[in-house]
Amino acid sequence: MLAPSYAGLDLLATAVVTLDGRLSVQYLNPAAEALFDVGQKSILGQPFLDLFTDAGEFEAKLRQSIGSGWGFAEQERILGRAGLEPLALNCIVTPVDNGSFQLIMELRPIEQQLRIEREEQQLNQHLANRELIRNLAHEIKNPLGGLRGSAQLLERELDRPELREYTQVIIKEADRLQSLMDRMLTPHRPPHIGPLNIHEVCERVRSLILAEFPNGIRIRRNYDTSLPEIQGDREQLIQVILNIARNAAQAIAAQPATWPQLSGSGVIELRTRVVRQVTLARKRYRLALELQVIDDGPGIPPEIRDRVFYPLVSGREGGTGLGLTLAQTFVQHHHGVIEAESQPGRTCFRIVLPFP
Repeated sequence: MLAPSYAGLDLLATAVVTLDGRLSVQYLNPAAEALFDVGQKSILGQPFLDLFTDAGEFEAKLRQSIGSGWGFAEQERILGRAGLEPLALNCIVTPVDNGSFQLIMELRPIEQQLRIEREEQQLNQHLANRELIRNLAHEIKNPLGGLRGSAQLLERELDRPELREYTQVIIKEADRLQSLMDRMLTPHRPPHIGPLNIHEVCERVRSLILAEFPNGIRIRRNYDTSLPEIQGDREQLIQVILNIARNAAQAIAAQPATWPQLSGSGVIELRTRVVRQVTLARKRYRLALELQVIDDGPGIPPEIRDRVFYPLVSGREGGTGLGLTLAQTFVQHHHGVIEAESQPGRTCFRIVLPFP
């Protein structure tokens, strides 16, 4: 039976933890159990900071608070967890004069606040990138036409057929760059919105990937078949999922020997779920679709992990670095968000689209 001083804490939505002088857990309420995904019986009497990695600085502040008798508050305390996502918390620590515990902590997750800030930063960066790309594409397209035309005229004047090989190189490379410029500009086509079943979109992507990679790739379906239809542009959403899945398949296919756990066959999972009460671009939606594309490949290179949606950034030799930029553009056309988390052995792209 809980001590009387703890009785009211069980009802709080805020996570509350009490620690003794050795920073061992004396009590945590149900909200704290849910936040840390741990049962009270298993953690009572255990060092609280054993739940986290790299908590040395936080430990020093807690001990200082006990010694000085002064509490403190932190607006953004990041606590790493082995094998799990880090926790971002608002934290209030208060020393108390109690025989059973010496510190009481109130902890509130600020994931939603950070997510909104990331979305705004992502949107601002995206708009700046798009303007840069538009200007760059227009500047490149103009001289390309002149180069191609000059190469064609030169080819007609050449007496030796073997020299035409070089003019063909110029023409083909000009055509390739022209195609690249067109791809940079096409995202500005407004979406053709209509009702669609997201699983039909996923199945189309699945068939395309399996046709392109007949060996070494398996695609696992993990669908919530009760999901209603969404309003969207079928072709744009196919392109979004296809760009992500193709990147995953190419990464898996490029490094089979490096990943013995794949046993010659990598797995891409298409997962759909409904999420409730989400905020997208500062607008609250009661229901939204969450689509995850998960693969067990080598992961996004660390040096570009924070820039995967930037134009011309690619982790693959020969890649244009436009696939994920286009995917982000199309998702934003649908008032949604796209995020990526990656580590060796698991990369997850998460797309959230509002239901009408």
